[in-house]
Amino acid sequence: MTEPAPLVVVEGEPAGRIATALLNRPERLNALNGELMGELADVLRSLDEDGDVRCIVLGGSERAFAAGADIGEMATASAMDMYAAKRVESWDEIRSVRTPLVAAVSGYCLGGGCELAMSCDLIVASETAVFGQPETGLGILPGAGATQRLTHAVGKALAMDVILSGRLLSAREALDAGLVARVVAREAWLDEAKRVARDVAAKGPVANRLAKEAVDRAYEGALSLGLDYERRVLYLAFASEDAKEGLNAFLEKRPPEFKGR
Repeated sequence: MTEPAPLVVVEGEPAGRIATALLNRPERLNALNGELMGELADVLRSLDEDGDVRCIVLGGSERAFAAGADIGEMATASAMDMYAAKRVESWDEIRSVRTPLVAAVSGYCLGGGCELAMSCDLIVASETAVFGQPETGLGILPGAGATQRLTHAVGKALAMDVILSGRLLSAREALDAGLVARVVAREAWLDEAKRVARDVAAKGPVANRLAKEAVDRAYEGALSLGLDYERRVLYLAFASEDAKEGLNAFLEKRPPEFKGR
């Protein structure tokens, strides 16, 4: 009996210290059902625990990063079904990943797909990418972070427009609004995301993880709390061997050899 294809395909690149996880549900434009999200959480947890992986690229296909949640699965679910299945809570697994995450987005990035991309640390988008939160058109609303993350990223006015009216944002509009970090040619969406990931992976892994936490703290909380946290993790970074290596390598004009400790 033939084994079913994995819903998340992992490609390693040991020399570059990066790993790529690609959503693999092409017949449904990578719609996010419970099975796919569970597999993705397992994959990301495993990669996060791999000391050789210093940056993770999360992507879909050229046609779609993810076109949203699996509506067929949701249509038959009651409020208690959703509560019992902890559907939204499963997204906390992604938020807890400490390794930097780069989203490689091409084509449709809608609903839960947009929320998944926003759960990553930065987004590299193809010029064909389209972002949106169409949930209110289905009588529901975003439930995996869009009302919060989108508002923080693009501001109240544009977030209201996208969420309430169903407005779609082109890649360029998303770049101008601060939702994505880079926009590239259609054929370069994955290669550029990997290039960015290699740049991230070349930096001190301890420093990167602590910096990621500090930026998230600033993004998610009050500025004063974020600044206090940033200061504390800066001191913590200085206790690492990597900090000493990085600083000494700069003074000695040589490439650093980070050990991740």
